[in-house]
Formats: sequence, structure tokens, C-alpha cells
Amino acid sequence: MDLFNIPLFHRLTERMNWLGAREKVIATNIANSDTPQYQPKDVVPLDFGDHLKKLAAVEPERTNPKHMVGTIPPADPVDSKKQKKTYETAPAGNSVVIEEQMMKLSQTQADYSQIVNLYRKHVDMLKTAIGRGA
Repeated sequence: MDLFNIPLFHRLTERMNWLGAREKVIATNIANSDTPQYQPKDVVPLDFGDHLKKLAAVEPERTNPKHMVGTIPPADPVDSKKQKKTYETAPAGNSVVIEEQMMKLSQTQADYSQIVNLYRKHVDMLKTAIGRGA
């Protein structure tokens, strides 16, 4: 049985690959913390909400004339997806903040560990379902 045919495992693997790529980028940022004019980088996550916005709006079907007409909620006035500008720039033009990068690295490692645990639990569940679980 190929686990990649199961969408959940495919998504977990994609997320693990994204987290691995982000860890490499953060490590590069930390390694270049003394490089003049170096600007920190980050991996942009795939946002499911952005994909939904590209689709045409769906109007709810009214099965009774007394039902209220559905409305599409207004856009959120606060754009939480904007990246904040770095608050510290060295005289050489480098704006890598080690503390900020280390926080991102620890969050990435925690997320990766969580995904690995989810993967392991679902594999164990499948083993139990087919009678080979412990």
C-alpha cells in the first residue's frame, strides 16, 4: 500500500518538506548574520485562504422564500499576512536579528516534530486497522 495515495499522508509530507526548506533558509540567515548588506529571507507558506479567494463566490441556495439571503462576509480590515519590517539594521546594512531567527527556528522544529508525531500516529492507526498493530 502506497501511503502517498492517501491525501492526509501526502499533505503531511508536503508540510514536512516545507518545514525542511524553511529550516535551511533560516540556517542560511543565521550563517550570514555578519555579512554586509544581507537581508533575511523566509519561505512563503501556501495559504489555503488565498486559493479560496481565487474561486468564484458561492451563493447559498434558498429552499424556502422565507429564508434569509446569504451574504459574503466583508474582508478583514487587518491584514495579518504582511511581514513586519526588520526592526534592527546593522551599520553594514545587515538586518538579520539572531533572536528573531532562533525563534523562527525553534517554532519550525516544534512544527516538524508535531507533523512527525501525526504521521507516526496515523501509520500506527493503519497498522491496527489491518491487524498488525502492537
